[in-house]
Amino acid sequence: MLLFYMHLFKLLLLTLIITTATFSKEPIPPVEYNFLAKKEVQRFINKMVKQHHFKRSYITSVLQSAKLDQETLDRYTGKYKKGKTDGTWERYKAHVLDPISLQKAKDFKEAYYPTLKRASDEYGVDMEYIVAFIGVESKFGEYTGDFHIIDALATLAFHKNRMKKFFKSELENLFLLSREENRTIDDMYGSFAGAMGCVQQVPSVQRKFDMDYNQDGIKDPWDLEDCIGIIASFMHRKGWEKGATVAVPTNFKGKRFKKLKTSRKKKYSTKVLKKYGIEANKPFNESKAYLLKTYNKTHDDVWMAGKNFRVLTKYNNSTNYGVAIYLIAQEVK
Repeated sequence: MLLFYMHLFKLLLLTLIITTATFSKEPIPPVEYNFLAKKEVQRFINKMVKQHHFKRSYITSVLQSAKLDQETLDRYTGKYKKGKTDGTWERYKAHVLDPISLQKAKDFKEAYYPTLKRASDEYGVDMEYIVAFIGVESKFGEYTGDFHIIDALATLAFHKNRMKKFFKSELENLFLLSREENRTIDDMYGSFAGAMGCVQQVPSVQRKFDMDYNQDGIKDPWDLEDCIGIIASFMHRKGWEKGATVAVPTNFKGKRFKKLKTSRKKKYSTKVLKKYGIEANKPFNESKAYLLKTYNKTHDDVWMAGKNFRVLTKYNNSTNYGVAIYLIAQEVK
């Protein structure tokens, strides 16, 4: 009987340990994993050798040492609700529009003013928005991510998730990027999605926009001056118009706005919006506007936005993101 209770106690203890680990919010460290045993990994290696002329031994060695990052995988295997990724506006503001972050934005503009001025003049963009971009993306280089990029992208490229195809392409671009810029893949860290540097670009985007803006001979996405040039170039190439309208608050004072569909992709004429009782609280010089709302716990804030706002959301397809950048830019003007 004593032996029975000892076994029962061990079983209960093991159950408690497993349950605690399952519900713990502590980060799950990457673990050893045999990626090379997967047929699709072998096909990927063959592609990198045949199409991009990498040495088979190199690609094999990198993937052999890659680990499975379960924490990263969990972010892309949960239930995805289309259009519900923004969360509450209060929660977003608490992270990027707090007094400390706004002061950092002002300090950054002052410290890097010559570079910001050069980028603004060369690319025809408003420097305050460059500042805001870098502030939202990384708190001016303070938070660039501590996920091992090769682990994150290998995990997402070769395990079932809702963006597997995208991440397999990003893994391919990671190898190409490291070769083009003479970087060691094992030394590259970033976000759980493989985004790197102070403007958090995934490898494919980094290959398009990376530059040596401070002319030190290195294209460095972790260098703040290079990031100023990167963002200015992005804004210019996506159609930014210096001095044009970005967003303005409206006169809506209700709890929830449901009269019209709000979208960062669809425009309404200002005449139509006026018929529905929506008017800008500040000068708005465009005949059409994107109608946006930021969701608070108790009410909606409704905004009218111009075509420059669409440029912001081409970097991150989120209304909260675009409005946050707009508000930071207003603070540092």
